[in-house]
Amino acid sequence: MSKRMVIMLIILAIVFGGIFGWKAFVGMKINEYFDNMPQPAAAVSTYEARPDNWALMLEAVGTVNAVNGVDVTSQVAGEVQKIEFESGDTVKKGDVLVTLESAADRAQLNALEATARLSRQEFDRYQRLFKQGSISKSELDNRRAQRDQSMAQAQAQQEQLNYKTVRAPFDGRLGIRRVDLGQYLQPGTPVVSLTQLEPIFVDFSLPEQELSKVEQGFKVRVRLDAFPDETFEGEISAIEPGVDAATRNVNIQARFENADRKLRPGMFAKVNIQLPQAEDVVVVPRTAISYAPYGNAVFVLQDSDGKAKQEEGKDNGEPQKIVKKRFVKLGRQRGDLVAVVEGLKPGEVVATSGLLKLRNDAKVTIENDVQPSADPAPTPGNS
Repeated sequence: MSKRMVIMLIILAIVFGGIFGWKAFVGMKINEYFDNMPQPAAAVSTYEARPDNWALMLEAVGTVNAVNGVDVTSQVAGEVQKIEFESGDTVKKGDVLVTLESAADRAQLNALEATARLSRQEFDRYQRLFKQGSISKSELDNRRAQRDQSMAQAQAQQEQLNYKTVRAPFDGRLGIRRVDLGQYLQPGTPVVSLTQLEPIFVDFSLPEQELSKVEQGFKVRVRLDAFPDETFEGEISAIEPGVDAATRNVNIQARFENADRKLRPGMFAKVNIQLPQAEDVVVVPRTAISYAPYGNAVFVLQDSDGKAKQEEGKDNGEPQKIVKKRFVKLGRQRGDLVAVVEGLKPGEVVATSGLLKLRNDAKVTIENDVQPSADPAPTPGNS
């Protein structure tokens, strides 16, 4: 019985060992097949990196500021008698905005002018008497001082009366009215804001190392968030002679004619300064760049070592294309194009679509029926 038991156990061990061994062998072959299974070629569009000559530009951010902008105020106290403007009006220098009640001041002016006339007449009489030798020189001088004092008092009252009329100090556009009829104004009370919109300034700053590249008169282009499809052109009107010791930046001011009055004080502006110099660059579409925190890269197309196998129904005989991932250093952007400073040479072909499917040494097929945009100055399709 023990001998039969041993033989049976041996047979069972052989049977089960063969079964498990066969399953292990099959699993190993399946894994080996999937590991070595050729990946299907990814379809990509391509672009040949080309040399270009780009004018040098400096970029900055700035703020739109008015040439003149104030809150028009009353210099004297008084009750508002007339309001001669509407909110948002365009006015000229000297236009009347508000008239204050001035009856008492005008009556006082009449009294002072009467006193001044009397003083002039008395001085004229004393001057004739002095020529006749009837009075002394000191009496004549005393009358002259009285005449001058009364005339000065009348003139001062006239200026006080003029202050009762609030006028626009320069050409510009009014804001929202801040006073009402019958309101009593104290000196310095704001009446309305007034802003000169033509011309207008854009103030911005550049690092001190860029100071040698800019000069007064250089062309400046700005873009505004309020008008994203428009570019406004002006020129540098002033450069601060000193550099800010805290930021090491130099302040610059550009002047814009602003005939359409679209630039308004306080707006955020993206500034581009056109420099007379140019640089040679290698450009590719922005869609060709694989952006990553550890570095930007492109996929460069190369021929594989062997010939492409003839597919069923096809016989192209061309080398199989593969891609090599290459890290690059990027420069400035212009429209849909980006400059590659390092890592790419003119004439090399890069993939511009399907980048998410690519890896190093991946096989690709080229399908350039639909090309990503590579316009240096793109415009909206509905413009």
